[in-house]
Amino acid sequence: MTSRLTFLMAMMLVVSPALAQEYSDSYPKNTGIDIQGYVFEINLTDDDDIVHGRTTVDARYVDAGQSQLRLDLIGKTEGREGRGMEVQRVTHRGEELSFAHANDALVIDLGMDVPAGQRVEVVVEYSGTPVDGMDIGPNKYGDRTFFSDNWSSRVRNWLPVVDHPYDKATTEMIITHPARYQSTSNGVLKESSNVGNGMKMTHWVNDVPTATWLYFIGVAEMAMEVVDTWNGIPIETWVYWQDRDKGFYDFAEPSKAVLAYYEDLIGPYVNKRLGNIVSNATPGGGMEAASIPAYADRSVSGNRDRRWQHVIIHEIAHQWFGNAVTEYHWNDVWLSEGFATYYTLLFREHHYGRDNFYQGLKQSRQTVRNFYEDDWEFALVRPYIEDLNNVSGAMMYQKGAWVLHMLRERLGTATYHAGIRTYYAEYMNKNAQSADLRRHLEEASGDDLKQFFDQWLFQGGIPHLDVTWIQDGDKVAIEVDQTQPDFLFAADVEVRIVYEDGNSEDLVMSITDSDSGSTGSSASGQHGGRVAEVIVDPNTRLLASWTVNGQ
Repeated sequence: MTSRLTFLMAMMLVVSPALAQEYSDSYPKNTGIDIQGYVFEINLTDDDDIVHGRTTVDARYVDAGQSQLRLDLIGKTEGREGRGMEVQRVTHRGEELSFAHANDALVIDLGMDVPAGQRVEVVVEYSGTPVDGMDIGPNKYGDRTFFSDNWSSRVRNWLPVVDHPYDKATTEMIITHPARYQSTSNGVLKESSNVGNGMKMTHWVNDVPTATWLYFIGVAEMAMEVVDTWNGIPIETWVYWQDRDKGFYDFAEPSKAVLAYYEDLIGPYVNKRLGNIVSNATPGGGMEAASIPAYADRSVSGNRDRRWQHVIIHEIAHQWFGNAVTEYHWNDVWLSEGFATYYTLLFREHHYGRDNFYQGLKQSRQTVRNFYEDDWEFALVRPYIEDLNNVSGAMMYQKGAWVLHMLRERLGTATYHAGIRTYYAEYMNKNAQSADLRRHLEEASGDDLKQFFDQWLFQGGIPHLDVTWIQDGDKVAIEVDQTQPDFLFAADVEVRIVYEDGNSEDLVMSITDSDSGSTGSSASGQHGGRVAEVIVDPNTRLLASWTVNGQ
């Protein structure tokens, strides 16, 4: 027999000024200019590692009175040992423009004040050996390859762009390279032609507004298979030619099932193609490049290793969260990584069962617990981020996933997913912030989530619970107290009393964030009988750590 007793306690909400939802990163955003699209022409050879580039930038001037265009491009300096990009010329309608390329910024003088609403197209011609962002060199078989990995602000090493997620743009990538290679990029293939002198050109078109870290180029001797199609969208595998058989087997699953599940659960898949590609520029695991997610070359084993299947699921989840819906500030990177991590778990629940789902949740929770033993002050959304190549970390994944799980548990599965679907519908191919997510979940539920978002996103730590129980005859008294060094939380805590006769009893107790009294609660078991065990959070609903002591 299982009974459930809910103890409601009055709670006082005290919001510290430190929890104000104001934050930013160090990028010099200019919302008066909106980049519409880029056309990248990239020339690669086997003679050297120099990238010869020609980029056409289509910019719409939202505000009047501006006469410049600023782009990011890592320049050649003494400390970079000859690496970096040099700009040869910049033109507008065939006329040369003045420019300054210093401190890794390319500032172009348009020679006029651009009227509001007008679009300006400039062409930047440049060349150089990338400092970072593109890996040119041998793969694990010793074959020469060219692969990009732009996370998080490194595409500026080889492309002149507004290198920040707030300004998404469409892209075309025109790659000219030795004909012995295959090449791929974002979007769909428009042209593949031999152009003479042993060279080949491929032209890829991506008509989906995309953040710059998601731009991709891969040039290598590859084997490519169209595994299947889903809703008319080709699903491809790209691996080194030596890994053809093993790689085709490994990547044949589970992409199609994942696409179908997420479109039904969240909303439309925005791309016209999905290609999974192996890349030696992605050593850690995976990278969610738009329409062409990349994986470490050690992902190929020939046995469909479950760990790498999870990485595939994660990178496909990013096509919805991070790619289609993109954080406006880097401070909100949890809207990308937390979502991809939790939605990987949701697919695992759907595909492998609830035990697999709970196993993943518990592993994530332990990662969070371990992290906060060393860095208690860390908040999921930080007030300010200076280093734009240090924007993420384990908490964005694991704590971010747990925030979503607790929201789902609080609001109910149907209400939670309804709110996520409207959030996705509004911000698909746009940018969002944490407040936008909160608004949609509040509208779906009628709940006020300010306290929840404040405590889980904008302050550090997690609750540590001291759970004590005392048996006096057939009566059991239980107390739950918060004992963490700083930061109070308000949450429900489930406690299960398991009796020696096999019966159990579930209590829902409350902790509060009140600074003027008790922040815990007490309750009594009603079943009677000797206690065998007291289990905290038996249904895996709360991100917390705890100790249990009883007699």
